[in-house]
Amino acid sequence: MIKHLRHFIQRHEPPGQALSHLKSGCGAVLAMTGIGGVAVATGLPFLLAPFGATAVLLFGQPKSPLAQPANVLGGYFVAALIGSLAAWLFPGAWLAAAVAVGLTIAVMLILRVTHPPAGAIPLVAFASHFSLPLLMAVVSAGSALMIAIAVLHHRLPPTQQYPLRLER
Repeated sequence: MIKHLRHFIQRHEPPGQALSHLKSGCGAVLAMTGIGGVAVATGLPFLLAPFGATAVLLFGQPKSPLAQPANVLGGYFVAALIGSLAAWLFPGAWLAAAVAVGLTIAVMLILRVTHPPAGAIPLVAFASHFSLPLLMAVVSAGSALMIAIAVLHHRLPPTQQYPLRLER
């Protein structure tokens, strides 16, 4: 029994350097501060929970394919479009929300713009009743701002390449 449990509790992430981990945390603070500042300045609901998960990828795992700008922007676009349309067509239908999450995942995978935090956006669409234009504006502007902060942040020592560059 214990032998089988080891597979569940074994850590697969390699150890890193404390300075890099602290820098990652500081980057997330900067990104959330920027998002919160935009929310206060505009009165729009920019502080969405999925953005916290995006910060984990952008600042903690910037080399992950799931953290690249095309994935972040594309994943959020797909999710906002599918989530908003499902909420508009089937308001209050929890089953439609579940289907919208599954459809969002399938379309992100087909388009190769998978960004796991975006999978929560259809649930945000159903829970918040945001209009399609508002949800699109918030996720597009918020994710673009976070990417811009990540690009600048990863240029500070200890530097990391972000976004990844294609080898030719």
